[in-house]
Amino acid sequence: MWVRTQVRSWQRRDGFDKIDLYTRGTMHSMVWGMVVCVALLSVTRPVRHSDAPAALIAVTVLTVIAQGVCSVPLVSRALDGYLGRRGVERRLIALAAVLFIVNAASLLALGGYAGTETYPELQLALAAVAWPFLTPFVLAFPMWASSVCIAVVTAGMSGGTLLAGGTGSFALTTLTGVGFGGLLIFSTVRLSAWTLGIMQKLRDAQDVETRLAVAEERLRFGRDMHDVLGRNLAVIALKSELAVELAQRGKPAATDQMVEVQRIARASQQEVRDVVRGYREADLRTELLGAQGVLRAAGIECAVHGDGGQLPSAVQSALGWAVREAATNVLRHGDPQRCDIRLETAREGVRLVVENDGVTPDKAVVPGGGSGLHGLRERLAAVGGSLEAGPTGDGRFQLTAAVPLPSPRNTAPSPLEKR
Repeated sequence: MWVRTQVRSWQRRDGFDKIDLYTRGTMHSMVWGMVVCVALLSVTRPVRHSDAPAALIAVTVLTVIAQGVCSVPLVSRALDGYLGRRGVERRLIALAAVLFIVNAASLLALGGYAGTETYPELQLALAAVAWPFLTPFVLAFPMWASSVCIAVVTAGMSGGTLLAGGTGSFALTTLTGVGFGGLLIFSTVRLSAWTLGIMQKLRDAQDVETRLAVAEERLRFGRDMHDVLGRNLAVIALKSELAVELAQRGKPAATDQMVEVQRIARASQQEVRDVVRGYREADLRTELLGAQGVLRAAGIECAVHGDGGQLPSAVQSALGWAVREAATNVLRHGDPQRCDIRLETAREGVRLVVENDGVTPDKAVVPGGGSGLHGLRERLAAVGGSLEAGPTGDGRFQLTAAVPLPSPRNTAPSPLEKR
């Protein structure tokens, strides 16, 4: 039952959490493996049959166990500090250093009692005893400090074997073994932590990408809602005002206007549903006819030249939104009497020009425009297009949307498609 629970807990973790747990588990396993190694080498036959006091042997074993216990929180905190999560307490590192020095001195003392010739395992024990201390040290301190520490530890242990009665060759072998072990600790631990840090940065980058995608979707939704409802709400407001005036005069035409308001409101509901589902694409021909009908219903004479029926779907969609936004601006700003919509198609691209009169200086759109024009620029930019909008003088306002067309080379069917 416990094993099944642990398996399920492991499966619920994401990739980074699994690698993090694996890295920490590997470091702790290596530390405790060395602790067991030192403890066993401290009670071998040469040590037991020597004149070494039992208290010294017990101190050596208990000290190395204390090193392992101290390394449990120290390794985790040092790894967290390397990853930039939290710092490492200096007191804990100082305690680990004291335990390491005491344990190394105890091993050297045991070597002095047993004799280095009859106790060759001393070299392996000295290399292993440095592992619980150096593992968190190389994570908590810079590379240069770690290198200096490894060099000092290696020299100190090699010199200690001379004090314990070892020969020059024994000290040289110890120097090589402890130095190689220190470099192995430095490379494996730092490399594992570096790999984990890269994985953490990748996960953070994925989180940022997810948040950006959500923000982009919110912008798209707000832009679509503005484009969809802007014109329809403007028409509803105009027709409602007209219906009120007709009703006040007692004319039955007010009923027709309210019926039209009801129809537009229901159409707007369906369009909002389409936007929420993300399926709506503006059709250029439909938008041209819709803009002409809406403007004429508002009492604005509107002429449309061109329909764009042969344009690619992406270009039609972008220009369709341009027509919708232009019609909305005509209804909202100024007091226009006439609006001309021209669709000019050439080999290199297509231009949509919407021009209307009745624009007073206080109604002129400032450079950059509002949220509608800003969203329209984003739509056009997605297909490589551009937008220009502003007053042209004599009370006229012009909106020009230009979109390049793909070259015939890119759109021509392949030989297989022709067959």
